[in-house]
Amino acid sequence: MGKFIIACPVCHSYVQASTGFFASKHIQCSCGNVIHVKTDRMTTKTCPSCGNNVVYDQAEGTDAKCPVCRQQLVTEADYGNLVHFRCETCGCELQASKGAAHITCPVCDTVADVQKEIKRAEVRDKGVPAVIRYEGANDTFVWKHPLTDFTTGSRLIVHESQEAVFFRNGEALDSFGPGGYTLETGVMPKTEALYRLPVDGQPFHAEVYFVNLTTQAGIKWGTPSKVGLFDPATGMHVELGASGAFNMRVTDARKLLIKLVGTAGGLTQGDLFGEGGAIGARAIGGYFRTMIAAKVKANLARVIKQNSISVLELDMHLDAIAAAMKAAIDPELSEYGLEMPEFYVANIVTPDDDPNFRRMKQQHADLYLKTKEEAIKKAEAEAAFERKAVEAQTAARMKVIGAQGDADALRIQAQAEADAYRMQAEAEAMEMKMKGYTYQQETARQVGTEAVRNGGAGGLGTIAGDAMQLGIGLGVMGGVIGMTKEAVSPLTQQAGGVLGQAAGMGGWTCACGAKNITSNFCPECGAKKPAPAAADAWDCACGAKGITSRFCPECGAKKPEAPAAWSCACGATGITSKFCPECGAKKPEAPAVWDCACGNKGVTAKFCPECGGKRPE
Repeated sequence: MGKFIIACPVCHSYVQASTGFFASKHIQCSCGNVIHVKTDRMTTKTCPSCGNNVVYDQAEGTDAKCPVCRQQLVTEADYGNLVHFRCETCGCELQASKGAAHITCPVCDTVADVQKEIKRAEVRDKGVPAVIRYEGANDTFVWKHPLTDFTTGSRLIVHESQEAVFFRNGEALDSFGPGGYTLETGVMPKTEALYRLPVDGQPFHAEVYFVNLTTQAGIKWGTPSKVGLFDPATGMHVELGASGAFNMRVTDARKLLIKLVGTAGGLTQGDLFGEGGAIGARAIGGYFRTMIAAKVKANLARVIKQNSISVLELDMHLDAIAAAMKAAIDPELSEYGLEMPEFYVANIVTPDDDPNFRRMKQQHADLYLKTKEEAIKKAEAEAAFERKAVEAQTAARMKVIGAQGDADALRIQAQAEADAYRMQAEAEAMEMKMKGYTYQQETARQVGTEAVRNGGAGGLGTIAGDAMQLGIGLGVMGGVIGMTKEAVSPLTQQAGGVLGQAAGMGGWTCACGAKNITSNFCPECGAKKPAPAAADAWDCACGAKGITSRFCPECGAKKPEAPAAWSCACGATGITSKFCPECGAKKPEAPAVWDCACGNKGVTAKFCPECGGKRPE
C-alpha cells in the first residue's frame, strides 16, 4: 500500500492518503471538507516551467511531470509546509498541513490533533515553548494546552476573562487570573508543596487548562416533545411546545474542571448541549440537553397552573415563564460551576389542530363578547339611573322654585293690598285736612250720626230727637259720644293696628329673620332695633347708604334731585313715577310756554286768555 500527499480541493491544505484495496477512500480535511481519494487525487496545476495548465495524478508525487515541457510539476518545496507524525493508535506515519486542526488516520480512523503534534515537534526540536497561552475558539468553555511538560522560567499569558488552572495527577493545583506570569516556585505554591519543582530551566510534568469566563450568548434550546397540561381557565387538556435561547458563563473554574472535564481535551458548547463535539464528550452534552428539556417540561406546566395563566394568553407572560425556568435550572448548573445569566422563551407552540384547543378559543371568544355585552348593559343602566336622578333633582328644584314663586306672589299681593289701604287712608286724611277737621273728629261725627240714626226708632232716639227739638242736641250728642266711647275704642285700636301694619309703622325686621318686632330688641337673637333713617337720607351708587349730606362722603357724588311730583285727574297726588299708581294714567307732558304779542307772558294754553291770539306754530 503506497502513501502519497493529496491537496484538499477546497482549502488546498495537504493531507496524507494511501492507495490500495483496504485504504480509506474518504479523508476529512481540517476545513471540514471530505476528500474523496479516488476522484480528488486527479487535479490541475500550472507548470512552473512552460505555464501550461495540466492535469496530473497526485499519487505520482515528485515524479509527476508536465506532458508539454517534461519538467517536474511538484517539488520538495511544495511539501515544505507539511508536518510529519505517527498515529497514537496504530503507529502509522501521518503527514498534514501545518494549518490543519485535525487529520483522520487512513488505517484506524483515529482523529489526530495536528496542532498538538506540532507542539510536540517543537518540544523535540527546541525543548519546551517559551510562552504558554490560550489558543482555543471563543465558543470553547475549557481548552487544554497540548503540552504536558514545562520548565520553570516559562511565561504564562492569561488574557482578560480567562483563568488558567494547573493539574497534576488529576488534582487541581494553582490558578492564575488575567496577566503574565513566570513559572517559578514563588507563583506556584500548591504545586511546590505537593511536588517539588526542579531548578530553573529543568522540565516538570503538569497539565494546563484555560477556562473561558466570558458569557456565551445565543445557545438554542427547545422541548423535544409536547408538554401536556390542563388549561387553568377552562380545564381542558392541551399540549404545548416551547423553544428559545439562553446565555451561559463559568462561575467556578475548578468545579467545572473537576466535575465535567476530567481528562478530556476541552469543553465546548457542543459538548455541553449536544450540538456536536468530541466523541468522549457526547455523554456530557446529552446530559445537559436532557436536563434543560426536563426542567422546562416540568416547570412550564407548573408555572402556568400556579399563576392561573390562560393558554390563550401565554405570550403576555413569557417574561414570568422565562424567569421561572431560569430559577429552576440555575441550581443544577451551579453544581458544575456554571450559571445561566439570561434565559429567554422565544416561542410557545399551541396545538392549533387540536379540537379541544379550537373549542377553548371559541369559548374564550364567546365569554369575551358576553362580558362586553354585560359591560354595555351596565353602562346603559348606570346612564339611565343618572338621567332619572337628574330628572328627579330638576323636578324637585322646579317644585322649590314654584313654591318660592307662590310665596312671592302671596307676598306681592299682600304688599299690594297694604299699599292700597295705605293710599286710601292717606287720601282720606288729605281730604279731611282740606276740609279742616281731624280723623278723630270725623270718627266722632260718624259714631254720633250712627247713634242718632239707630235711635230714631225709639228709646234714646226719641229722647235725642226731643232734646234736639228743645235745643239741647249738642249735649245729647256729647252724651251719646261718651256712651259709645268704650264701644268705639276697640274698633279704633283695631283700625289703627291695621293701618300701622299696612304702613309698616311700629314694627321692624331683624337680620336673623324675625319680622313685625315692636320692641327695641329682637326677641329671637337680642339684636337692637336699628335707628330710623333720616327723612332726607339717600343712598349713593358707590354703595354708601343713609347719607344726609348733599355730597357722598365716600366718592363725592352729588345728591340726586328729587323728582317733581304731579297730581293725576283721578285725585291721586304727590306722584313721582311716570304712571299713576291708582288708575295707570300716564304723566302729562309739560305744556309749552309762550309769550303773546299783547304782552301776556307765560301762556300755556293754545289761545291767549287776554286777547284770544293763537299760539304760533
